[in-house]
Parts: sequence; structure tokens; C-alpha cells
Amino acid sequence: MSSNPPDIIRNFERVSAHIVAQAAQFQPAILADVAGRRGAMHGRIKALRPRMKLAGPAFTVEVRPGDNLMIHAAIAMARPGDVLVIDGKGDRGSALMGTIMMTACQKLGIAGVVMDGACRDSLEIDEMDYPVFCVGTNPNGPTKNIAGRIGHPVSVGDVTVRAGDFVIADGDGVVVVEREKIEALLPAAARKVSDEAARIAAIKEGDTAAKWLNSALRTAGVLKEGETL
Repeated sequence: MSSNPPDIIRNFERVSAHIVAQAAQFQPAILADVAGRRGAMHGRIKALRPRMKLAGPAFTVEVRPGDNLMIHAAIAMARPGDVLVIDGKGDRGSALMGTIMMTACQKLGIAGVVMDGACRDSLEIDEMDYPVFCVGTNPNGPTKNIAGRIGHPVSVGDVTVRAGDFVIADGDGVVVVEREKIEALLPAAARKVSDEAARIAAIKEGDTAAKWLNSALRTAGVLKEGETL
């Protein structure tokens, strides 16, 4: 009989750096679309500043609300290029991270932070130009007392994230794609970018009609068979 896994899982397979580099060229919205409109976190998790972007393998952390002990442990363990993905239970009553911890993350080459919790020192983090995605800000500090888990699957922004999965984020929000699936989605993402560029060019030339619309309205029962807008 197998024993329960430890609270800290130290070794896990990450999406490779060359796949991260390729996938990072696409908008999160494109990847969410080609992934079946799955993997987008709830909109409560937003970029601290709209220009912020990140991409990399998830380094997952689970904490008790208002306590950041395990985040300190994660910072000590994460590899350059990792994205800290923190299940803070959506709590906004205190910040889980601020300038000191973000500075350490930046120095260590951690690609950014996504957390279902609050941060503080937002102006200083903005000046650092370090990518942080969170539920908001709160000047109140956390405790550092309570055990949690590292490297386990977490639920962040209503999306299940496993250690090593691909995470990408911009001003629209955060998208997660399973490590095993991201490479296979890249050709579809490239085609979608090309198709959308062609459609936008056609609209600018005056072709504004959505050619699928009448059929979709008939299927939905809004228009009768043979009827058009």
C-alpha cells in the first residue's frame, strides 16, 4: 500500500523552456480558445498593472488564508523561470506578499506570481516592473505560522493547476494549459492568429458581415428556416 505523498513535493516534470518560449508568443486568449475555452482563471485574479505579462511552468503552493509560511519555502525551492501559483483561498483580509518577497523572486529569476490572494506594496512592485496577478491589495501583513503544501495540485481562480503545467497571463487574465497538451496546441494557435489577422484586415476593407450569424440564429431558434436578418 502506498503512503500519502509528503506535504512538499520536491521533484516534478515541468513544461520545457523551449515550449514556454514558443507558447509565450501567443496571447492567453488565443491559447484559451484553442484549448477548448478552458483553463482561464476567474476574473478576480488580475494583473496588478495592465501591462504585466508572464509565462512559465507552475510552481504550486497551498497556504492557509492570511499565512505565507509556505510561500517563503516555495521561493527558496523554485527554479528560474518558474511561476509561483498560490492557492490563498481568495482571501483579501491580508496580503500574502509584498516588496521584500517580490524582490527576492525577481532576483532569483522566478518569472512571476499568480495568487488567489492579495498583495501589498503595489506601487513599489509596479516600479520594479515585476509581474504579479492577484485578487487585489491590502496593507495588512500575513502571519508565518501555518503549514501548507508545495508541488500538489491546487485550485486557483477556480482552475485546477498542477505543478509543471504551463501558465501564461497578461492584462486579460491568467490561462493554464496542462503540461502534456501545450505543445500540441501551438500549431492551432498559430493558425488562429493568422485567421484572426485576415478577418480583421477584411473588416477594415468593409467586409463587416458575420457570415455564420444567420445560420447560428436559425439553429438557436431566433430565426425561422430561410429567414435572415
